[in-house]
Amino acid sequence: MILSTGLACALLVGGFLLLVILRVPVAFALGIATIPVVAMDLRLTPFIIIDRMFQSYNSFILLAVPFFLLAANLMNSGKITDKLIDLARVLTGWMPGGLGHVNVAVSMLFAGISGSSTADAAGCGKILIPSMIKEGYDPRFAIALTACSSVMGVIIPPSILMIVWGGVMQVSVGALFLAGAIPGLMIGFALMATVYGYAKVYNYPIAEKPTLKTAFKAFKGAFLAMLTPVFVIYGIVAGVVTPTESAIIAAGYSLFLGMVVYRTVTVREVGTILYDTGRFASISLFAIGTASVFGWLLAFYKVPLLIITFMTDMQLGSFETALAIAFLFLFFGLFIDAIPTIIILGTVLLPVAAQADISPIIFAIIGIISLAFGLVTPPYGLCLLISASIGGMNVTQVLKEVVIILIPMLLILLLIIIFPEIALWLPKQLMPASFN
Repeated sequence: MILSTGLACALLVGGFLLLVILRVPVAFALGIATIPVVAMDLRLTPFIIIDRMFQSYNSFILLAVPFFLLAANLMNSGKITDKLIDLARVLTGWMPGGLGHVNVAVSMLFAGISGSSTADAAGCGKILIPSMIKEGYDPRFAIALTACSSVMGVIIPPSILMIVWGGVMQVSVGALFLAGAIPGLMIGFALMATVYGYAKVYNYPIAEKPTLKTAFKAFKGAFLAMLTPVFVIYGIVAGVVTPTESAIIAAGYSLFLGMVVYRTVTVREVGTILYDTGRFASISLFAIGTASVFGWLLAFYKVPLLIITFMTDMQLGSFETALAIAFLFLFFGLFIDAIPTIIILGTVLLPVAAQADISPIIFAIIGIISLAFGLVTPPYGLCLLISASIGGMNVTQVLKEVVIILIPMLLILLLIIIFPEIALWLPKQLMPASFN
């Protein structure tokens, strides 16, 4: 039997959605949904599926994922996060709503080191959510702000999602890192403006007014940690190291800081950190394999061609197409983890973006920012789940605050769609060869 495009698509998508509704983990649901199609179509064999999974893993660049996760876990375990919080207090704690600004600022600093939003939400949230509640902040606001600010972890470089995107779509990771810098900072400033508004309405206090002594101490304590993004981003942009090599450098440097400089990580703790990192990395990498098979089957049955034809018939311009792409990524981000979505939806929409003359780098930034917002929107919303768990509240109790905080962040995404040069300016200045 040879399946038609419509029947194959219905079996794949319908089976996947049914499994997700039955609360089967997404990585397994993607793999299981392919079984009926493979079993029914005479042109397919299980060996083809195994080969596609192997091909997805046989990528040097994906080795960067576990090493950046390791760097983030070492930063959290090594109390380096505390030093970043001290620096953030000095930089922003003097403003109304001081601890709220500290929350945003430390997420921006941590994002430049870890590349992981979930590590940000867990590491920073454990310290800042209880502190904010103790200082009189509404627990719902503290949880929502921590969750929303943590999404900068995958937007401000280095970013695990950008590494996966670059590997899957064959786009320069260095250019993606540079393109994410300005949008990430803009989202951070938009969050700070939101915090300032909340502080004025609810009379939230300042955290502390820094003195020259405390400022010097904070900068001295965080200086070595803040060199991490310099090593990582400069090394990639200058062409000295690959993304994978930069991730290894970040992990090694974090281990050195934790064990030798600050002496906050013991030999015994290293084993636990390596185990936790391996466990989380295996989940992400397994999802890459099953998502790659799912996406390959969609391409095999020419589903992307149908989408291109449909959108071409609608005669959408670049702006309308970019809006449609952002909406699709935002919608898929509600239900599916970002990495499988990149592999499935990203590869499907890449030719659509090319047809509309949208730069591959802008396409990537729109997709990654949209997927980042999915980390704080139910039912998936992993960062929101982590933050709510730390704050001891149900996700539904904080949804109102999440929506309010997300609105200015969505406006930044819209601004980037309207004026793509915001994201493209930095890579054009520093890596013009990536546009050839």
